[in-house]
Amino acid sequence: MSLDGFVTGPGPGPENGLGDGGEALHTWALRPDPVDSDVLDETVAATGAVIMGRRLFDIVDGPHGWNDEMGYGAGRAAEPPVLVVTRTPPGHVRLAGRMTFVIDGLASAIAKGAAIAGDRDVVIMGGAQVIRGALDARLVHELRLHLAPVLLGAGTPLFTAAHSRRLRQVHVRASGQATHLTYLVG
Repeated sequence: MSLDGFVTGPGPGPENGLGDGGEALHTWALRPDPVDSDVLDETVAATGAVIMGRRLFDIVDGPHGWNDEMGYGAGRAAEPPVLVVTRTPPGHVRLAGRMTFVIDGLASAIAKGAAIAGDRDVVIMGGAQVIRGALDARLVHELRLHLAPVLLGAGTPLFTAAHSRRLRQVHVRASGQATHLTYLVG
């Protein structure tokens, strides 16, 4: 997330991934320093399932999206099960073996993810609408933010129209490219 609260720059989509200027949000993951590498390694190892929304799926399954070298965990290209929350599954899926479409809502996707993940984490990767929905429905126990030192000025805001929630900060790790924040959600 940018310092001004955006998770993409303006104009995101399958041909423009994170939007104009949005690639700066993932510098920490794409060119990690030792702290960033530790954060990525720990996160990937702890992930048992990933939840994402349809808009994010359209980007990661698009022509410039995930591939054998780049995927969940950036260059680690990990392949945890991914559940995509959507009303209408797409007709064609490039990454078909890695994706499951859940048409009965976010709560169902999270429950299915928990069953798949076992004792590992269910990561709600995004987009912003899915994360806000999970927070508002009180389905999130821990919130991890990777705060990039960039001001985008516009794009997709993470917390617009989110309900008020109290968080308890439990962990902070700073690298040269991001501040990795962990909060328990009350």
